[in-house]
Amino acid sequence: MAIVLGGYQYGKAETRVVRICRDSDWHEIRDLSVSTSLRGDFTDAHTSGNQAHVLPTDSQKNTCFAYAKQKGVGEIEEYATELARHFVDDVEFVHGARVDVDEYRWDRVTAGGTGQAHTFVRAGQDVRTTAVTAEGKGRDQRIWVVSGLTDLVVLKSTGSEFSGFLKDRYTTLPETTDRIMATSLTARWLYGPGHAAAGISWGDAHTQIRQILLERFAEVHSRALQQTLWEMGKAVLQARSEVTEIRLSAPNKHHFLADLAPFGLANPGEVFYAADRPYGLIQCAVTRDDAPPPGPAWQSAQAFI
Repeated sequence: MAIVLGGYQYGKAETRVVRICRDSDWHEIRDLSVSTSLRGDFTDAHTSGNQAHVLPTDSQKNTCFAYAKQKGVGEIEEYATELARHFVDDVEFVHGARVDVDEYRWDRVTAGGTGQAHTFVRAGQDVRTTAVTAEGKGRDQRIWVVSGLTDLVVLKSTGSEFSGFLKDRYTTLPETTDRIMATSLTARWLYGPGHAAAGISWGDAHTQIRQILLERFAEVHSRALQQTLWEMGKAVLQARSEVTEIRLSAPNKHHFLADLAPFGLANPGEVFYAADRPYGLIQCAVTRDDAPPPGPAWQSAQAFI
């Protein structure tokens, strides 16, 4: 029986790149966490320790900083695409690259009713994300762009129920027609082939999709979190023709009614305790039935939950 090397990749994870734009007295800030991952001809590095084909991960880190200066940081999808193309086009033994970027938002501090030119406060909890995969060199190169968000914490205090579920001898959960539903949403959406250079306004698309997710979460009378995720994903695909698939991951942040009876107090759905674990984890993908067949980098591009 022969023993062979399976799949492999390597890169630099979570390089923190903070780019301050000082073109005027009114500063701008872009705060990123960048992870790179390269695939290519690296067999000898594993089987014999020969590093001749290996670009150090420290060099990948330095490239992230250099591109932030030389190319700037516009939309994170554009920045990630520039990096991915560089690694595939300019590094001899690399045939595929994936670049993941998380962006942390900052708002200007306001003092005396006026925004400050160079003072900021972290904005919100959710994080904007992208994962760009480049595969192949020259004319055969293809780009996949996955955008998304994480840690979008939402809660509705009514308009959610959970009843009619399967029961067995271990079931103790009571049915309910009115409950708190809360989650910390992760969403990733895949743009169809060819859209990496199609002039998409990435920021506008992200803003619209985030708003759609929030609106559908609010509007849908939910019989289950699964139903809500389906309706959210479907609404995104209906609104954005260039998105071929969206994946949603939602931990169910359970809120249980506090028992106030020992204190002689009624509790008609007003006081709860939030349980952080264990929790239900609901995940689904919503896709188009006419989506193009997967390409050679499909697994890398799709590994977004």
